[in-house]
Amino acid sequence: MKISILDDYFDTLRTLPCFAKLKGHDVTVWNDHVQDTDALAARLADAEALVLIRERTKIRAPLLERLPKLKLISQRSVYPHIDVDACTRLGIILSSSQHPGVPSFATAEMTWALILAAVRQIPQQMAALQGGKWQMGVGTTLRGKTLGIYGYGRIGGAVAGFGRAFGMKVQIWARPASLEKARADGYATAPSKEAFFAEGDVITLHMRLVDATRHIVTAADLARMKPTALLVNTSRAPLVAPGALVEALRRGRPGMAAVDVYEDEPLRDPSHPLLTLHNVVCTPHIGYVTREEYETQFIDIFDQIVAYAAGNPINVINTDVLNRAR
Repeated sequence: MKISILDDYFDTLRTLPCFAKLKGHDVTVWNDHVQDTDALAARLADAEALVLIRERTKIRAPLLERLPKLKLISQRSVYPHIDVDACTRLGIILSSSQHPGVPSFATAEMTWALILAAVRQIPQQMAALQGGKWQMGVGTTLRGKTLGIYGYGRIGGAVAGFGRAFGMKVQIWARPASLEKARADGYATAPSKEAFFAEGDVITLHMRLVDATRHIVTAADLARMKPTALLVNTSRAPLVAPGALVEALRRGRPGMAAVDVYEDEPLRDPSHPLLTLHNVVCTPHIGYVTREEYETQFIDIFDQIVAYAAGNPINVINTDVLNRAR
């Protein structure tokens, strides 16, 4: 099969052990990011299978309609960037492993890295030192503070364990079934969403972006946070109402933020408000970007291609297409 892989920025996939699964196929790897429909249509004109790295490129109907040879899109996790209805209409299979029970430890670790970087002012201290200044402020100790985790899924559970290890008081807010699981795991749950935001010293978001969670964190929620508190988002930017975080930070509640995700990615505008505020630590959506996490993800993604080539597609999202696939 002719396989195209988009957005492998550092040409990492060829170096992974799991890349051997594609032996015998004609594989093209693209190392830059392109969203223009004409450019993508030209690149993918001969592609029979398309491999995506998370949500880096949007795959919509105007593009899909110009790819007559495309039979399979293989990726992992959620797929808000893909027009599933268009795939089904055009006879293109979407395979996407939902990896039940397996958290992204890389993202959980990145969440904790951002928490430590923010409360100890590590980027600001480094910049001061590089500018010839010895110390620029006083940080905060995490032990004894309240860690609020909004969304108690796989990653939220891993972060809760880190909080416990650091001697924090862990408090959960989530949907009822998740609250019940958190209590079973020995964690405290907040009596209300209002109390959750008011009591947390560090609040970190760990929810999937679906219709029910879009803009679930409101300006009123942020206004309840302490002026010393930190909000962390390594999940998805639209979990927070548009513009609410920047305005809240300017008003001083919360006092800090650490973010790895943005409304429009890749973010290349140095004048973006989050990049200009002194009380924000920003990273370029690298929560899942480790060699180990790539290996874990692409085992699934490449297995989906192997299964399709063998005539037995797996992890099919749009099952209605199976009777009329290309």
